[in-house]
Formats: sequence, C-alpha cells, structure tokens
Amino acid sequence: MRLIDLSQPVYADCPICPVHPPVRSEAIADHKKSGWLVEQLTLTAHTGSHIDAPLHKFAGTKSIDQLSLDRFTGLAVLADMRDCRPDQPFTSSMLGRKLPVELEDHIVIVATGWGQKRAKTDEWEKYPPYVSPDAAEWLVEQKIRGVAIDTYSIGGARPQQNTLTHEIILRAEIWVLEELCLPDEIFSLPQPFEIWCLPINLRGFSGSFCRPVAVVR
Repeated sequence: MRLIDLSQPVYADCPICPVHPPVRSEAIADHKKSGWLVEQLTLTAHTGSHIDAPLHKFAGTKSIDQLSLDRFTGLAVLADMRDCRPDQPFTSSMLGRKLPVELEDHIVIVATGWGQKRAKTDEWEKYPPYVSPDAAEWLVEQKIRGVAIDTYSIGGARPQQNTLTHEIILRAEIWVLEELCLPDEIFSLPQPFEIWCLPINLRGFSGSFCRPVAVVR
C-alpha cells in the first residue's frame, strides 16, 4: 500500500482564507533552555486542508466530532477543471460532463489547479473558481458522501454564492473538504480511487484540519 499526500502545509503566516486571522507559531520551550521543543500554534480550525461540518453554517447541527469517522474514507472521483479561469463558477452541467459515473456514496474532488497557485496573491485570494449553488444542489441530488476542492473555499470569494453553496451542501450533512494540494500523479490514477481524510477529534468544533491522502493498493 502507498499513500499520496493531498494536503497543504500549515506554517506561520501561510496563505489562508483572507478573512481569517493569520497563522502564528511560537516556540514556548526550546532544547537549549528546557531540553524540549514545544510549539504553540494560533490558527482557526479551518486552516490548510480542513473539513467543514454542518455546524460551520447551522447552529444546533452536527459538529465535526459528531460525524461518523467512516464517512471520511471512501471512493473518490475527480472532476478535472484545471482549464478554468479565475472566479469561474462550476455549474451542474459542467460537473456532470466531467463526472460521467454513478456518484452515490462517492467523494467528489473538484480540481481547479489553485492548490499549486497557493500564495498571497490577488488571484488566489480574491478570484478562486468555485462550485455554484446550482452545482451544489446537483451534488446533493447525487447523494454523494463528501465533496473536496483545492481552493480555500468551495463557494469562492463572493459572499452570496459562497454562503449559498455551503448552506446547500452542509444542510444535507455532506462534509466539505477545502484546500487540497493535488499532485500530477493523482490525475493518472484509475477512478474511482480510495481516499482517507480523517479530521482531528475537536469536540464541538465546526470543522477540523485533516491530512487527506489517496490510497494506492
């Protein structure tokens, strides 16, 4: 068995959703003074590769630790949208043409190429492509297990569309994985392929960072 890393690294002041506070890292103990190295991280639970739970949008709904762990593994299919333009919405018909297989209980990965562009640029922060509300409705109708994308937000940077896309998916208790980094190797794998993206057990949180991997057996 071999694992292919699909995660983005987290480090001090790394690129993140621009409305979130910056990531801070501080060594609160070091080898010279204490004999140990201990780092303190300050960041949101929606930093780097992370999963949104329904609680991210709806009060009183399931937090990340209340979702069954087995939902975060499964068979994934890839929608290769890397020829997209900045700020492009992906519609249901566009995804349907890229995903000509039975999707029920599958994990859908939307590849935009933005994972490789990760940087504090206007293009990356202000104009990511996104899953439109129409496409979100279509994905819910397919009864998928989860949906992932290599941008920092599945609904893009436009507040209205971002809100609607998240609400449609999370209301259906379908998890959302954001900020993937998809290496070239992933596009040559036979589909569907196995993926794991286990979240950290953060009690009562609206989401959690994770280490997503594709599994090659």
